[in-house]
Amino acid sequence: MNQIDLEGRVAVVTGGAQGLGFAIAQRLVRSGAKVSLWDMNAELLASARAELGDAASTILVDITDYESVAAATAQVEQELGSLDIMVNSAGVAGRNAPLDEYDLEEWHRVINIDLNGAFYVNRAVLPGMKARNYGRIVNIASIAAKEGNPNASAYAAAKAGVVGMTKAVGKECAQYNIAINAITPATAKTRILDELKPEFIDYMLSRIPRGRFLEVEEAANMVAWLVSAENSFTTASVFDLSGGRATY
Repeated sequence: MNQIDLEGRVAVVTGGAQGLGFAIAQRLVRSGAKVSLWDMNAELLASARAELGDAASTILVDITDYESVAAATAQVEQELGSLDIMVNSAGVAGRNAPLDEYDLEEWHRVINIDLNGAFYVNRAVLPGMKARNYGRIVNIASIAAKEGNPNASAYAAAKAGVVGMTKAVGKECAQYNIAINAITPATAKTRILDELKPEFIDYMLSRIPRGRFLEVEEAANMVAWLVSAENSFTTASVFDLSGGRATY
């Protein structure tokens, strides 16, 4: 494992109690950062903190509630002295259905968590990063943002929105020492698959030239560099993690 120096940095990982978010939090802790895990599952948060040790803290946060996000941001800045790194990993896949049959409430649920939640998180942390003239943000999008997946229009739309938002806000903050980027992973074997039909999971696997699912540690390795001080020039960009699936 390449050594990334995050000594003295304070990081937040949303959805950090499990799956991709937890793997990223592990890597950031190993690189020297203090990490605040944000999640809605108190039991999983307690388990994650026990595994990560003293470098980790936890806050119960609903990213679809801006007041909850803003309060958690203020708590991290007060208790840990800064908030240098934000990795927005919280998200849902949503149910599978053709667009003309897609349940309206389910559409709003997916958009609210995956897109509005990402907006709330970025909006809450940026004032402090601007004031300190330093920050690193990684928004977890998806290969679905680039290529779409049939019967998953809400997820594809939300993640495409995250990509567009990242490109816009990265340009807005380019005059500061703030790097804001997104990654577009292919499917990893995490709890997000629990919402999906088995045939849809098989379809996504068949689309990956590597012939396997993404390992969460592979995503964590890419994120670790993106949130480091070494990433001092690249911003408003999208990094592919699709195992060769992406066509652009």
